[in-house]
Amino acid sequence: MKILLKLFFIAFCLLSSSVIAQQKDVLALPKKQDVKDRICFALYTVHENTLKLTAQFYPIKNYDPFTAELQIKKSGKWESVQESRIKYPGYTAHFRIEDWDDSKKYEYRVAYHNKAFYDGVIQQNPKNKDVVSMAAFSCWSIYDRHGGQEPVKDIIDNLTQLKPDVLFFAGDQVYDHSEHYKYWIKFGEAFGEIIRNTPTICIPDDHDIGQGNLWGDGGRKSDTRDGNKGGYYMPVEYIQEVERAQTSHLPDPYDPTPIEQGIGVYYTGYTWGGISFAIIEDRKFKSGPKRVLPKKRFNNTLEMDVPEATLLGERQLDFLEDWTTDWKDAEMKAVLSQTIFANVATHSPTIDKKQRYSVDSNGWPQTGRNRALSVIRKSYACMIAGDQHLGSVVHHGIEDWNNAGYSFAVPAAANYWMRWWKPDHPGKNHVKGMPDYTGEYEDAFHNKMTVHAVMNPSHEDNSPKENLLHGRAAGYGIIKFNKSKREITYECWERNVDMFNGGQPFEGWPVTFKQSDNFAIKDGYQLPTLKLTKKEQVVTVYNTYTSEVISSIRTNMNTYQPKVQLPGKYKIAVGEGESIKYYYAKEAKKKNKEIITVQ
Repeated sequence: MKILLKLFFIAFCLLSSSVIAQQKDVLALPKKQDVKDRICFALYTVHENTLKLTAQFYPIKNYDPFTAELQIKKSGKWESVQESRIKYPGYTAHFRIEDWDDSKKYEYRVAYHNKAFYDGVIQQNPKNKDVVSMAAFSCWSIYDRHGGQEPVKDIIDNLTQLKPDVLFFAGDQVYDHSEHYKYWIKFGEAFGEIIRNTPTICIPDDHDIGQGNLWGDGGRKSDTRDGNKGGYYMPVEYIQEVERAQTSHLPDPYDPTPIEQGIGVYYTGYTWGGISFAIIEDRKFKSGPKRVLPKKRFNNTLEMDVPEATLLGERQLDFLEDWTTDWKDAEMKAVLSQTIFANVATHSPTIDKKQRYSVDSNGWPQTGRNRALSVIRKSYACMIAGDQHLGSVVHHGIEDWNNAGYSFAVPAAANYWMRWWKPDHPGKNHVKGMPDYTGEYEDAFHNKMTVHAVMNPSHEDNSPKENLLHGRAAGYGIIKFNKSKREITYECWERNVDMFNGGQPFEGWPVTFKQSDNFAIKDGYQLPTLKLTKKEQVVTVYNTYTSEVISSIRTNMNTYQPKVQLPGKYKIAVGEGESIKYYYAKEAKKKNKEIITVQ
């Protein structure tokens, strides 16, 4: 098996080298030295009235200055609001404007000494929209076989009409392992037309930082690019440049303390349009499998759940705990990560190759996976990620099926390395009429999951073809948050489908579920019913004896009855900020008829 995988890897490298040779002129940075061509694209977010924007420049040559300005159009005139020095290497200029009025839409432009300009729109906060939409991508390629000279025209055409409220690039924006800057420029050239006018969340994954796989292991140094022992292979300066380019425009990190080697962190919260997003780094602290796992063949993958294995790390779990009860300007919540908390693949890289398990997925380590999901579900958050190349919707379970959140692994925007979900039989509680690969399963690590939809490739091997999009289940995701209904809809779109001219999402989609389904308790215990005189109240339940948060939600109903998994006494908090009312030592019962009127 190892020999076959090595052969596939060699074939991939040869294909890549061939394509790179064909694409030599396309990949070359602009040869013109005209100053007006200096700015490539810009990424921005607005969070809690702070605008952060990163402008990406082409190389600054000769004696040209290393400064740029951010200008805002006010009363029909451009007004300079901040100057920034262009950082080298990487050629990025970073702007931060506090006390930003997000109730209005503003035209902006990045100005380079009044000779080069890059313009766009800082959007108005869509907090008054009933349905907030996100477009999500993963694993993009610039190669000709993945789309040619206009590699994402089909995506741009659709999103120009859809006008999503926020974009999410979940990783592998860059597949080159030595020249991140050059390929990052090509990413910006491809997606710049939607990025320039849309708040954008961008997080790097393994290929972005020059590795085939990444188990960051807290920042240790890796001696090999495969990273199996954990850590980072490329020089620290390379990692820092990648993260500076891709994540500097995100809200400030929850805890900016660097990890080993001085590598930074970017995990943080971001609220936009009434949706609170937790942006996490599920690779950065994850243990290297070869470092923590015994050197033996495992008869049962449960043996791989060793105490030394870490997934998110304590720092990120602490962040998620705090984020759980922070409902400022938020009505619903979602967690954004590089990959999902399950091993949803049975075959790879060809349909005739069964895969026992993948420690690259967040199905391993199991204890770390369960700890992460047990915190995420407390705020009834759904999950969105990429990496797997295989589009899927899964309802996760911990103690039982379906008692944690729904996740959406968006497919690869350009799919070379293929995976399939082709189990031997339909899952338990399979719904009649649904595909045979749906239902309740245990994944390769015995994690409980209910599979609702999968975007399997129809192409069966990894041999080169004229078009590496056709038959390879390449696509992207659209996520819609309906705030009045408290529902989330996942849509999976195949490439080269016109969503406004009769096109339909991929088979099995859309998948719609309620916010409350992200922490569904089938056979639990009821707390008193709360009669709320005001709508949109935050209700948080604590364990009376440990003060642990059990759940927290902003309900839009006049009555709300919290439910818990275990009997006992609980504290209920209603409200937020300085106007919280507490109700102490409330008994959880199978049938609880107590009513509390909250004034």
